[in-house]
Amino acid sequence: MRAQIESGIEIGLNAAIVGVRDGQPHILVTREGAHWDALPYGPFTPLDHRTLDIGLRSWVRQQTGFELGYVEQLYTFGDRGRHARRGDTGPHIVSVGYLALIAEDPAAAMGGASFARWYGYLPWEDWRDGKPGMLSDEIEPRLQRWAVQPGQDEPRVPALTRSERLRICFAMQGADWDEEKVLERYELLYEAGLAAEAKRDGHEAVEFWDALPQLGRPMQFDHRRVLATAMSRLRGKLKYRPVIFELLPDAFTLFELQKIVEAISGHHLHKQNFRRLVENTGLVEPTGDVSTQTGGRPAKLFRFRRDALLERGSTGVRMKAGRV
Repeated sequence: MRAQIESGIEIGLNAAIVGVRDGQPHILVTREGAHWDALPYGPFTPLDHRTLDIGLRSWVRQQTGFELGYVEQLYTFGDRGRHARRGDTGPHIVSVGYLALIAEDPAAAMGGASFARWYGYLPWEDWRDGKPGMLSDEIEPRLQRWAVQPGQDEPRVPALTRSERLRICFAMQGADWDEEKVLERYELLYEAGLAAEAKRDGHEAVEFWDALPQLGRPMQFDHRRVLATAMSRLRGKLKYRPVIFELLPDAFTLFELQKIVEAISGHHLHKQNFRRLVENTGLVEPTGDVSTQTGGRPAKLFRFRRDALLERGSTGVRMKAGRV
């Protein structure tokens, strides 16, 4: 599925396609008999695809049957080795990652594709039930041991020490947890040899460990890195753009909106504060109907007020963690 060009470089297109089901964010993955899951991906072929965006949509359509709506480019991943096998002398692969959001129920897909919970791949990112035990029991002790080891794989003096990076990214030594540093946390786990992909790639830090715990489900190539980038981007964008409504049906309750924001951000929000913030921003308006599927009193239905996009530059949902 790769298009080789004369320079020895291939351009691949990857899509992190996110939907929410039963209060859980899901990511579309393909397996096709592979040992590890993969994001939908394929080559960019200029003779067939006029733009990268067209190429991405074409590959997703062929592999999963989905017609993508909201799509944005994430990042270009060009590190040597993330797609290569040990001793591989093939063309260098540059991957262009994308984030896509769908509002429909992610229940089924075509062509061997299926939806899986995205916290299954990055479980330490889900704080909705408090701090994940995996952080205290496995990740933090191992990272602390790694931080004091000689940096044989560091050819120059880094701007920050390993301990400083752990404090910033993993909220050690009393620092606050920054939900947007998803990619930085995954990259630290990879660098420390704790990610399964590091062992696959022959990263020398793996030799420090006698045995490795299962820290989330690994993915093919650099796809878990793409997923971490997508999670970082989406969490950050919630605060200044109304992208959350791309994951909702046309009509929704404020409870449903809150649950989806919590699912993406990875932490609970104070119920009354959240509702007050949403209503004060003018992002939603009542439809005049109610939902009787709440299990209790009928709840008002709302819709996204698109005129809000024309009234201000920043139209995101300002979040503050708190008890439900």
